[in-house]
Amino acid sequence: MSVEKRVIMQPENLPKKYESLFLQIDMGQIKLPMFQRDFVWDKEQTAKLIDSILKGFPIGTFIFWKTRDELRSYKNIGNHKLPKTPKGDYAYYVLDGQQRITSLYAVRKGIRITRDGKEINYKDIYIDLEYNADNDDQIALAAKPTKIINENTEEKHCISVHDALTRSMVDLEDDYSKEERKIIDVYQKSLTGYDFSTIIIKDYPIEIACEVFSRINTGGKVLSAFEIMVAKTYDEKKGFDLAEKYDELRDGTDDEKACLCAVKYETIPESVVMQAVAAIAVKQVRSRDILKIKREVFINYWKPMKASLFEAVDFLRHTFRVPVSQILPYPALLVPLTYFFYKTKNKKPTNKQRKLLEQWFYWSGLNYRYSSASETKIGEDIIRMDKIIKEKEVRYQANELQVVGLEEWEFSAGDAGCKTVLCALAYHSPKSFDSNSLVNLDNSSLKIATSRNYHHFFPKAYLAEHEKSAKPNLMSNITLIDGYSNKHKIGKKPPSKYVATFKKENPDIKETLASHIIGDPDKWGLSDDNYTKFIEKRSKAIVQFLTKKLNPF
Repeated sequence: MSVEKRVIMQPENLPKKYESLFLQIDMGQIKLPMFQRDFVWDKEQTAKLIDSILKGFPIGTFIFWKTRDELRSYKNIGNHKLPKTPKGDYAYYVLDGQQRITSLYAVRKGIRITRDGKEINYKDIYIDLEYNADNDDQIALAAKPTKIINENTEEKHCISVHDALTRSMVDLEDDYSKEERKIIDVYQKSLTGYDFSTIIIKDYPIEIACEVFSRINTGGKVLSAFEIMVAKTYDEKKGFDLAEKYDELRDGTDDEKACLCAVKYETIPESVVMQAVAAIAVKQVRSRDILKIKREVFINYWKPMKASLFEAVDFLRHTFRVPVSQILPYPALLVPLTYFFYKTKNKKPTNKQRKLLEQWFYWSGLNYRYSSASETKIGEDIIRMDKIIKEKEVRYQANELQVVGLEEWEFSAGDAGCKTVLCALAYHSPKSFDSNSLVNLDNSSLKIATSRNYHHFFPKAYLAEHEKSAKPNLMSNITLIDGYSNKHKIGKKPPSKYVATFKKENPDIKETLASHIIGDPDKWGLSDDNYTKFIEKRSKAIVQFLTKKLNPF
């Protein structure tokens, strides 16, 4: 039996001097990867760090990932531009210690950073030349040190840390006495001669390097596969930045108007987009499979994925009539659909393919398909797409093609089964009760159960007052309407009253009600406000529609 060869990785301990550390930054060798958080330390925190160095205190270990891989990294710190890594050279990406290194570098370079509208000048950190160890004061301070003499305040003798590091003793002769220059010289040597503890992990795979980062920086919270792929697929020469590409795909640009936001599908998460690339590239969407995709392969599949994704969205919007992404049972349903359109060269599905896709869509939502082990199940559904492409019927368990107990379903805006029913309601192109015009749905108005596009046909306030034992929040009591009618024209009125009022404005009220899967007011219990009859009738009608979609042949 063969034994898989295992590579033993061993970190290196290598202390660095202040000058060596920052020379490497100036040479473009030490880089700040963009999966790190922004530089957030203020001058007070930076002053305390310098104070610890001047007192000889340990300040923790810096951890670097040494690699020739090109990662997405910060190009500037405040007003200071960071150099590029020389071509072919190793880069040292900071995995732990970014705030400390950036603080020390900001002081050394006299960097200015604008944060929250205020400029922070890191030249303005000072060494107190009258430091008294007996008082346990700080040597380094975030503002010029002062002393009080007979209730009068005056500045102490001090020097900025920036000047202490960058000016020669000869240059300081005009500003400081001989004794003060001796003190400055001691502090300068304390800084430049400080041994920084560093650990270097060399040529680790990127996923391992990111796991190291996650464990030491985020309390065990692992970086997502998307965050790792952002780092891994970054290619400056090709102008590819996955994070920026996703933002452009979602929000568009001045030059590119086609985007998910424009078609009301902006809630599709970055992970789904990444999985869509993986689906067409390697036919797998598990994180470990995605992380194995080579940079050039991922980049090459981005544009084809984007084209097929838009075809999938267009298909959902116009064929399944799901106008907004917020009511999709699972955003990840777009992954197999994107694969389908990629494999069919973005052609319009045949009639049989459409029925098979519709069956799969409603089956997935009603059976809570992606509520667990989603990566594995998406992979299985990609294989299902291969059958659907060939117009072959897909086998499902008989009980999975039935809808039972809808009368008892409690409505939840985040529940996949409820969202599937909402898709069924949206399929009928619901119309406004007052004008018979199409209801305008919006993602921002569909996030939670109390959002304005959700209307309890028998208002909760009415049932609370007149039928206290009733359950108002049943799925079959939900309709999709515009927020204005909900708030200003219905309120807590019973259906018998507000439907009669709308009828005066809208002579096509029966057509309007039908667009909400609601039948004749007299036969459905609306005229006499019979909530039990209404729920029974509407549940049955919704089930009939869903059953037809689940059993198209």
